[in-house]
Amino acid sequence: MANLNKVMLIGRLGQDPEIRYTQSGSAVANVTIATNDYWTDKQGEKQERTEWHSLVLWERLADLAQSYLKKGSQVYVEGRLQTRDWEDQQGQKHYKTEVVVTIMQFLDSKNPESGSSTEYSATSSAPPVTSAPVDSANSNEAPQGDDYIKDDIPF
Repeated sequence: MANLNKVMLIGRLGQDPEIRYTQSGSAVANVTIATNDYWTDKQGEKQERTEWHSLVLWERLADLAQSYLKKGSQVYVEGRLQTRDWEDQQGQKHYKTEVVVTIMQFLDSKNPESGSSTEYSATSSAPPVTSAPVDSANSNEAPQGDDYIKDDIPF
């Protein structure tokens, strides 16, 4: 049986994207987006819950996010869940689960780059697509090991 690790979210940015560069020069952006869930409870009262999701965007997607997204921007992302762990200075182990984004689409008004809503994939050589989703199975993998910014964890 095959495994599947896929996340699809539509939400609004909680802050401007924060971009950094690994020691090897790879761009990486971190941002959080909020999604909301609405329901009516047993007493007939409307309820709302906000869930925050940590996103990691690499290379081209990081550059695009920094150029075109800001706090409050609405965005659609696809990616995969990845959990990192690290030890703080007191020896306490910490874990953080993030969405490593492979596809991003700006949902606010017209995209300044092309004049329409455009979808971008993590494959740097592929042009933007505006129709069917990109097959992310062949997308570039996020840098691992020493390419990840260990000295800045947590972001």
